[in-house]
Amino acid sequence: MIRDTSATDRLVELKPDRKRQLILLAIGVVALALLAWLAPGIGRLFSASGSVSSSRLAFATVERGAFVRDIAAEGKVVAANSPTLYATSGGAVTLKVHAGDTVKIGQVLATIVSPELLNKLAQEQSNADAMEVNYQRAKIDARKQRSLLRVAYENAQIDMQTATRNFDRYQKAFKEGAVPRMDVDRAVDALDKAKIALRHAKSDLGMDNDSLNFDIESKKLAHARQLLLVQDLQRQVDNLAVKSPVDGQVGQLFIAERATVAKDAKLLSVIDLSALEVQVKVPESFARDLGIGMTGEISGNGKTWKGIVSAISPEVVNGEVAARVRFAGTAPKQLRQNQRLSVRILLDHRENVLTVQRGSFVDESGGSYAYVVRDGIATKTPIRVGASSIDKVEILQGLKAGDRIVISGTDNFKGAARIAISQ
Repeated sequence: MIRDTSATDRLVELKPDRKRQLILLAIGVVALALLAWLAPGIGRLFSASGSVSSSRLAFATVERGAFVRDIAAEGKVVAANSPTLYATSGGAVTLKVHAGDTVKIGQVLATIVSPELLNKLAQEQSNADAMEVNYQRAKIDARKQRSLLRVAYENAQIDMQTATRNFDRYQKAFKEGAVPRMDVDRAVDALDKAKIALRHAKSDLGMDNDSLNFDIESKKLAHARQLLLVQDLQRQVDNLAVKSPVDGQVGQLFIAERATVAKDAKLLSVIDLSALEVQVKVPESFARDLGIGMTGEISGNGKTWKGIVSAISPEVVNGEVAARVRFAGTAPKQLRQNQRLSVRILLDHRENVLTVQRGSFVDESGGSYAYVVRDGIATKTPIRVGASSIDKVEILQGLKAGDRIVISGTDNFKGAARIAISQ
């Protein structure tokens, strides 16, 4: 029979390890404290609809201060006065200048040879001379006719006087019995005939005088009308010498030398370099606030000049509105046509305004809400926005100074009410 080890076994008494118990107790207390500290955050985390990394978001803090609304855009220098010259008549054109030449007002830039117009002017001038001859002849004939009428009237007056004297003589002689009654009656008839002749001579003198005056006036008006036609043709002939309407520079030539052109064909353009403006294109969203007379700044070539909005296009093209800004004062001499410059137009300036950096949240929500970040949780908060500038937006309601909001990346929230922001 094999013996076991029971004879050699003995009971060992274990003493409690106080140090180990203290360590475990401390660990338990720390765990409980940490759990109590993290409990609110864990509760908020579980109350959120999801979690989004902060690296995918952009944040900004609401501030109170000055609010400046302005428009910044790139523009190009254009001439405020850049007339295009046209051919006033068809013909062969001889250019007197080249593109880029400096010209003075009234300087001949091109000449047009138009034999048809010159021939027409000569014909109408000849007609005017002939009408003037007819007008002068009518005045001479009128004077002759008036003279004849005056002679007839005066003869009628003499006949009237003669008939009156004969009647008086025969009447006295009849009373004395020297002549018969027949002679007196014959003298009465002669007197009546003389009166009728005098009356008609006087009437013809007045009536024919009016007729002569009318004929002279008619020929005078016809001659004056012909002179106006000649003057118009002379003006057209003078315009065959195309002159510069401004002091400036020849821009573009639209024809070749000695080219034959039709009437109203474009010949060349002249740029008035003393009246330069900057043309800019403004987004449609800002154009509604843009007005003529607003001030701004024009910068380029390391310099800055003050500007004033001088014109705004009434139509929208490709979501933009064209506007022109002129220099306040004398335009700089070193600028050139189509040169690129930067333009800043001041729309509004106010102090003590609640603003936040502009972001996509305005477009995504229509300015109706924003996500306010507190303790790592982004909460959807209703807001109301006001005016916008290039980099800021005015806050009218829903936020206060110091609030931190998400300005970009809110599309990741998918409209959730609460989102946890992870690091």
